[in-house]
Amino acid sequence: MPDPIPRPRVERELAAARRRSLALLDPLSDEDQRRQHSPLMAPLAWDLGHVANYEEQWLVRAVAGTGAPRAGRADLDEVYDAFRHPRASRPGLPYLGPAEARGYADRVRDAALAVLDRADTGAPLVDGGFVYGMVAQHEHQHDETMLATRQLMGERATPPEGTGPPPAGGPVGPAEVLVPGGTYTVGTDLEPWAYDNERPAHAVELAPFWMATAPVTCGEYLAFVEAGGYRQRRWWSEEGWAWCRQEEATAPLFWRREGPASWSVLRFGRRLDLPGDQPVQHVCWHEAEAFARFEGRRLPTEVEWEVAASAVPGGGRCRFPWGDEAPAPGRANLGQVCDGPAPVGAYPAGASAWGCHQLLGEVWEWTASDFEAYPGFRTFPYREYSEVFFGSGYKVLRGGSWATAPVAARATFRNWDFPIRRQIFSGFRLARDGP
Repeated sequence: MPDPIPRPRVERELAAARRRSLALLDPLSDEDQRRQHSPLMAPLAWDLGHVANYEEQWLVRAVAGTGAPRAGRADLDEVYDAFRHPRASRPGLPYLGPAEARGYADRVRDAALAVLDRADTGAPLVDGGFVYGMVAQHEHQHDETMLATRQLMGERATPPEGTGPPPAGGPVGPAEVLVPGGTYTVGTDLEPWAYDNERPAHAVELAPFWMATAPVTCGEYLAFVEAGGYRQRRWWSEEGWAWCRQEEATAPLFWRREGPASWSVLRFGRRLDLPGDQPVQHVCWHEAEAFARFEGRRLPTEVEWEVAASAVPGGGRCRFPWGDEAPAPGRANLGQVCDGPAPVGAYPAGASAWGCHQLLGEVWEWTASDFEAYPGFRTFPYREYSEVFFGSGYKVLRGGSWATAPVAARATFRNWDFPIRRQIFSGFRLARDGP
């Protein structure tokens, strides 16, 4: 029997994503919504039109059938095709302006809710409300991208509305914990809104490994910077060193030296003293790998990360590091509630069964793994979400950031990006081989 569509949750998650999108855009001028603030990002107005068009394709036409009337221009499917148009090229497209995009998004949402009750619950696309969860998560993922775009506005940026300071940090116990070797299960067959790349659940054999109990902090990373880490070839891979020289990198993105012994970080237009106890963010994979080598450690594989986040000593596994209960404010820094990462130890109730803290939220954590298909992978519902990105060109990130919506935060969720990307809210933690 197919699982019914959880209508209250569907409506709640879709509405939450839209409120967040508009809250990110409404404070900005039309000019700032139309402008491309970085070639790494699309204009913000394009993002809003894109999420509306994606919703129209999947929650209106795919659910109601191809005869459903269009909510906007006939060419919008092509204009908002993210796979066809790289971000750098999107300013030249005939995309909808801010007011037009809002009107289009409203019409699409009305149409999507109107056909919700007519959805064929026997179809795999809507089983358990999958397609609705896919669309809600997709919009939240673009919201996080829009938040990163706002950060790239530099000194002109303003903090996201409605956020507050994070809670204070605390102790996390030992610096690392030993996870014993054995057979573990990763991936999922049970999460109704999990993406195709998270499926299927499968067994893996792992050697014992040590996992850091907390992400690497700004203070810890500063030691690498001050030791000349960006000037010493020995810590970097060949590709990493080439990136470092080309970018003339000397520190994580948005850091600035203020004096012989002081640094600041630019965060949404404000210059802050470097928060030494917060996880470092805006580092690329090459920087994370170089720091790990500097420390005599390595990055965890994504399988090691998932086992540390979901396995239970003695057998079994859970949906989230702390158990099966959905994320709550006291367990993880998620959902753009805070204005950045929280200090290490701020969420003791969110620690995993092994004693690892802040695996969900704070910063996306780079892993050593390439983005590859799991054994038995099946594309669903379209190749361009996962399959076309499989390969050695992308590295996997896990855990979500402070800007990630709870609906897209789970132990099995897989993110990926180029190893040179650091405008994203990315950090890392360390691992090493066990005895």
